[in-house]
Amino acid sequence: MRLEYFEPWSWQQFQQHFALRRLPGVEQLTADSYCRSFRLGERNGWFRLRPLAGALELELSPAVRDLEAQLAPRIRRMFDLDSDPAAIALHLGRDPLLQDLLARYPGLRLPVAFDPFEQGVRTIIGQQVTVKAAVTIAGRLVERLGDPLENAPEGGPQRLFPTPQAIAEDPLPGIGMPGKRVDTLRRFAQAVADGSLELNLAAGVEALIERLCALPGIGRWTAEYIALRAFGQPDAFPTADLGLLKSPLWGPDGISARELAKRAEQWRPWRAYAAVYLWQSYAEDN
Repeated sequence: MRLEYFEPWSWQQFQQHFALRRLPGVEQLTADSYCRSFRLGERNGWFRLRPLAGALELELSPAVRDLEAQLAPRIRRMFDLDSDPAAIALHLGRDPLLQDLLARYPGLRLPVAFDPFEQGVRTIIGQQVTVKAAVTIAGRLVERLGDPLENAPEGGPQRLFPTPQAIAEDPLPGIGMPGKRVDTLRRFAQAVADGSLELNLAAGVEALIERLCALPGIGRWTAEYIALRAFGQPDAFPTADLGLLKSPLWGPDGISARELAKRAEQWRPWRAYAAVYLWQSYAEDN
């Protein structure tokens, strides 16, 4: 199946994104392909993407090929194939400060997680640690609690990401996180497992952020980052994010969260895309 998109779209951007965040056992990345396991209801399988001219080639594991119609929209959102980069750039370019970034990195997209719960777990784990450390801890979760993938491809993903119930029921000794963060993670998982926390946007993004912030240990940054990365909300903006505050765009002293929030008002309704550009410049400077 071909998943087409508006140009420009950069495989390199997504390759770099997953190279930094690839979860061993669940995701496999090569120079010209991305493959991961997934769970959809009671079914599980894997999918693989390869870049073509103007499209991505989607391959599904044989046992789940009948789920193509359900999977394709989620994968399109994951790789942000439906946004209009020209319209976004035109709007963001009204801010002179962003013009150089827009020219340097044309058509950046918003990478989104396949599964909101998985992204929530990884965001909580990533509180106050590096991306590399968060991947290591998430990998331990997969090794300990992830079910084996049925009919796993040779050399590809071998496990599924743990279920909410599995994480909620395990005390997670020796996982590599402070006790309070373990408690936050297990409360989050339990709330998803018992249905008291619904990870959806049925009532809007602000309602989701409020539901997340109601859980002890989850603050505004965590909730906004989940909204951005788990649902691809184009105007989500984690104002207190270090990469945004320390982007080279602001000079050696960076910018305060208050000043950034004020500046970002003119970027609405595309603040998440402005964040992607700021993160890109921060990553290249570090």
